[in-house]
Amino acid sequence: MKEKSKLILMTLCTLIALGINPCVCLELYENASKIDYNSGLEILRLGLMGTFILFIVIYYFISKKRKKSSLIVKLLSLVFSLLMVFGLSYSKYGNASLVFNSFLFVLLAIVMAIGYYIIFNILINMLFDKLNNLQVKESKNKFIKFFKKHPFIISLIFILICWLPYIISYYPIILSPDPSYQIKQFFGIRTKYADYAVLLDENVVLTNHHPVVHTLLLGGCLKLGRFLVNDNFGLFIYSIIQIFILSMTLAYTIKYMVNNKVSFKFVLLSLLVYALVPMFPLYAMSGVKDVIFTAFIILYIIMLHKLIRNNGNKLKIYHYIGMIILMLLIILFRNNGLYIILLSFPFLILSIKKDWKRLSVVFIITIALSTCYSKVILPAFKITPGSIREVLSIPFQQTARYVKYHSDELTDEEIEIIDNILGYDDLGERYDPELADPVKNKYNKYTTSDELKEYFGVWFDGLVKHPGTYINATINNTYGYFYQDKLSWYVYYKYDTRITQDGFDYHYNSLSSLRKGLSNIALAYPLIPVIGLLANISFATWMVFILVGYLIYRKRYRDIVVYLPALISILVCIASPANTYFRYALPFIFSLPLMFSFVIDKSNRKS
Repeated sequence: MKEKSKLILMTLCTLIALGINPCVCLELYENASKIDYNSGLEILRLGLMGTFILFIVIYYFISKKRKKSSLIVKLLSLVFSLLMVFGLSYSKYGNASLVFNSFLFVLLAIVMAIGYYIIFNILINMLFDKLNNLQVKESKNKFIKFFKKHPFIISLIFILICWLPYIISYYPIILSPDPSYQIKQFFGIRTKYADYAVLLDENVVLTNHHPVVHTLLLGGCLKLGRFLVNDNFGLFIYSIIQIFILSMTLAYTIKYMVNNKVSFKFVLLSLLVYALVPMFPLYAMSGVKDVIFTAFIILYIIMLHKLIRNNGNKLKIYHYIGMIILMLLIILFRNNGLYIILLSFPFLILSIKKDWKRLSVVFIITIALSTCYSKVILPAFKITPGSIREVLSIPFQQTARYVKYHSDELTDEEIEIIDNILGYDDLGERYDPELADPVKNKYNKYTTSDELKEYFGVWFDGLVKHPGTYINATINNTYGYFYQDKLSWYVYYKYDTRITQDGFDYHYNSLSSLRKGLSNIALAYPLIPVIGLLANISFATWMVFILVGYLIYRKRYRDIVVYLPALISILVCIASPANTYFRYALPFIFSLPLMFSFVIDKSNRKS
């Protein structure tokens, strides 16, 4: 009887978590007088019937699947349940008021958290059990044998065939604002990025706000195409380069899975995801810097995995040279790539004691060359570095929110300091809880280091007075990377006219109907049950946490190094100016099938 009562309570908590939306409850409470009595009774009757059925299903599920959990499963379940409860509040009201609105809502939040905890605990345990007991059977199927002999070339051909409709219909390339501005910079046309920083030379409008190497590649391809045929052809040259870099990287991950004796079903599923999920071909055709950078991150993850598996055995000299080149490409193709190398490779060195000296030399050479590039080569060509404002989104958002809600507490001196940095008069109005650009776009580029020190003094005083305001500002700008119901899915597909306004010959072909159909499929993709989760940033974030949790559960601590690039990419998203910005999350979304394969390959199961 005691066990049944416990099960009923657990079922009720889970039912409330899954079936009750406190936002709706609050709206019904506030508008109770406006509800028609008879209609309300009918809705209540139908709701009770559905609730009863759901109660039976949940009760049966919990009674059959509940089991004792490890500490890491309990911790993951607790974190995920809190993310769901607080994420709902921030998505609706921009703060935690839905949790702390009243005693009743505190109680409801606790019950919902318990319900989410129960369901997450069961699901994570089921996944861990599945991973523990996974077996790979050798197949005698001729096609599978043939595929395993030639996994790279077969995968590459299949991916390119499936991507071909996108390549044809979006010829020559999908240009969004950023690559359009990069092309303008390459051809010496002044853009807003030149206005964001104090130029080293007023005649050189190219800055490192966007990685110079990527800008040179993009603009260089257009220039070559203009020489050979026209601008459109040049943009297509870039598209072909990017398509092959990404498709060959993805095909190589399939080959790597096969070599690691991963289940063929999972290998095939990964290949189908790469080939058929719209975000892969659409981003392959998009000129944004993140695509090639993501391909290099995937290769870097494979490199880390190989080194961990090699366990410090001596490598050939070209292997070390290859490491240096790959890490340099990561740094050169995105400015935050340096942080991924700095925060991951040292842990690899610590994990591999046999070869730590050579790996240390590789790391030192990489950082030295990177420093030489940014501090010597770029200044020699009068190329201005990106503005410091790009790394100050978090404090700037906190200050803007403080001004919006507590401006009456600021002294004249504090107002003057803020005004000198960000512009005070309309700062509160410019504040967007989920986007820092309106705030930081008025950053005073002539700000000195002493003025920044003064600003951070004011910032710190605000933190002491109203820490909750600062916490709310940061969570508002980041919660979507962790909250499952926050879907900010987008792909680039629209025709952008920014470069055509400056005389560039860029235009789509006449296949508008095909483009519209492919775009509609892409936009609808996240709404498809289960497989649509692949387009959900927070789902990818949670999966990274779960995979790392599984490694801790299996006491495979050294393997966590392989997941550091993904974890650091998540941290980069937190520090970014936008909430739930899809292309910022590409490194850990596109590499998710690969990272998942590392916990199910044959060598790992034996360990």
